[in-house]
Amino acid sequence: MADPEYPKRPDVDRNYRGSFAAEDLLKYRVVIGESDLFVLSKQDLKTELTRLLKFYRRQLKEYIYNHPDFRKTLTPWPDDPEAPEMIRLMIRASNLTGVGPMAAVAGAIVAMLGNEFDPETVPELIIENGGDIYLRSLQERVVGVLAGLNISPKIGLLIPPQPKGIGICTSSGKLGPSLSFGTADAVTVIASDLSLADAAATAGANRIRTSADLSKTISFLQNIPGIRGALAIKDGRIAVWGEVELAPVNIYHD
Repeated sequence: MADPEYPKRPDVDRNYRGSFAAEDLLKYRVVIGESDLFVLSKQDLKTELTRLLKFYRRQLKEYIYNHPDFRKTLTPWPDDPEAPEMIRLMIRASNLTGVGPMAAVAGAIVAMLGNEFDPETVPELIIENGGDIYLRSLQERVVGVLAGLNISPKIGLLIPPQPKGIGICTSSGKLGPSLSFGTADAVTVIASDLSLADAAATAGANRIRTSADLSKTISFLQNIPGIRGALAIKDGRIAVWGEVELAPVNIYHD
């Protein structure tokens, strides 16, 4: 969640997207307002994704219009059975991780977009939005982790085939417009629920100020139901847990 009241950290140079090495997939962007999606798929889904992104952004704006504090709160939001599914995903993630619901907004939007496409007809789909990734694939993929002020990913995660889709979200205390109370180089979380991965990555990054905080941050993430794996980086030190397999990143530029 970006907020003008807080000091702005360096934004991410999105040239890192040129290092995506999925040569078997089409690559294209879908941009509306603050949402800047980088998509990889066998088919060109840009028209449908644009329509869906407009729909979910409008849904979020309408909920915030009726509940203004939803956008500003930094604490969990009470459950709202009448809210749309995307909003309820954000609320659930916020309550499981102890952060405000907007910490899950990017992940929730990308999750809704990915789940709109039938795996039978769209088996290969990767949607990235500022470090939050929906990944559905029938083959292994390596996902790079952007840590600190490095423009090209130097650490990769080997992700086994995910025919049903998975969420991989990274939060940094040094990069991007999102609010963080820590100074982590990167915290990456893997979960089936992308909104949960997004909120958990934020909650984890909030806890890191020195490399001594890595171990307790991983312990915190371990205890969140639904988290499948986590990686935390600070000042050259790395802590990992769960379904995390490190792999070299093969840099490829268009």
